[in-house]
Amino acid sequence: MHYLLHAKEKYNFYLYAFVFMGNHYHLLLETTQPNLARIMHYINSSYTTYYNVKRHKSGHLFHGRYKSILVDKDSYLLELTRYIHLNPVRAKLVAKPEGYKWTSYHGYIKKGGDGYIDKEQVKRDIPLSPEQYKEFTMEGITGTHNPLKDVYAGFILGKTSFIKGKLAYLKQRVESKDFSFKGELTSPVGVSEIMKLIARKYGKDMAELRKLKNHPAQDKKVAIYLLKRYSNLSNAEIGEHFGLSYSSVSKAAGSLEKQLQSDKQLKKEIDDIVSRFKG
Repeated sequence: MHYLLHAKEKYNFYLYAFVFMGNHYHLLLETTQPNLARIMHYINSSYTTYYNVKRHKSGHLFHGRYKSILVDKDSYLLELTRYIHLNPVRAKLVAKPEGYKWTSYHGYIKKGGDGYIDKEQVKRDIPLSPEQYKEFTMEGITGTHNPLKDVYAGFILGKTSFIKGKLAYLKQRVESKDFSFKGELTSPVGVSEIMKLIARKYGKDMAELRKLKNHPAQDKKVAIYLLKRYSNLSNAEIGEHFGLSYSSVSKAAGSLEKQLQSDKQLKKEIDDIVSRFKG
C-alpha cells in the first residue's frame, strides 16, 4: 500500500478510509485541489505496475472509469467509514473487520494510527476514541442500511440542503462568464507567483516567513495553505521552504481551512489573492 503514501505526498489529499478487496477497492478522501482524476490515475497505474512486476505479468488490471461521489461530510462521513471497514465482513472474508489486513480500520482502533490515514484530520471530524469507534463499527455488522443507496443523481450523497446547494453551485459555475477563467486554476500555480502575491499582501517574503519558528502566524499559514492547494509542491517540499515537518504543514493548512468556514474577512483576503493568479 506504499503507493497510497506516494499519492498523498504527490497530490496533497486527506485520506479518511480505505479497503482493498479482491476485485475492487474503496477510498474515502478529501482533495485540497481539483485533481481527483490525476490522483486516481496515479494510484491505479502505480498499483498495476506493482502487481505486474510482482506477478511477472503485463497489461491492464482495471477496466472502465472509477466512480466518484461527492459527500456531505457533516452527515455521512462517519457512516461511510463504517461501511468501508465492514466490506470484508459483508463479503464473508473475516468475522470481524480487524481480521482483515488491507484496510484502514486498524488506524482507527490503534491509538497511534496506521501511517496511512490522516489521523489528525480524522480526529477533528470524527471525535471518537478507538474504543468508541470500534463499538460503533461492530454495531453496524447486524445492520442492513447501505449509505450508498442514498446517493442522488449518481454522484451526490448528503442531506437535501447539501444537494440543492451543490447543484445550484454547479449551475452557477456553468452559467458564469468567469467559468473559463476559473477552469484555468485547475493547473498548478507557480511557487514564485504565489509568494510574490503573499509578499504584496502581507509585506513578508519566504525568508521572513520562515523565521517565524513558533506556531505559524496567520500570514505564514495563508502561504502554506495556498501552496498546498494551488501549487504542485508536496507537503514535504512546502515544509522545506518554511522549516516545518510534513505533519506541521498539513496541520497548518487544515487549521486555516477550518478558519475559512467562519472568518469572512480571511476568506475575502484569500479570494483576493487567488483572483490574481494568472491575472
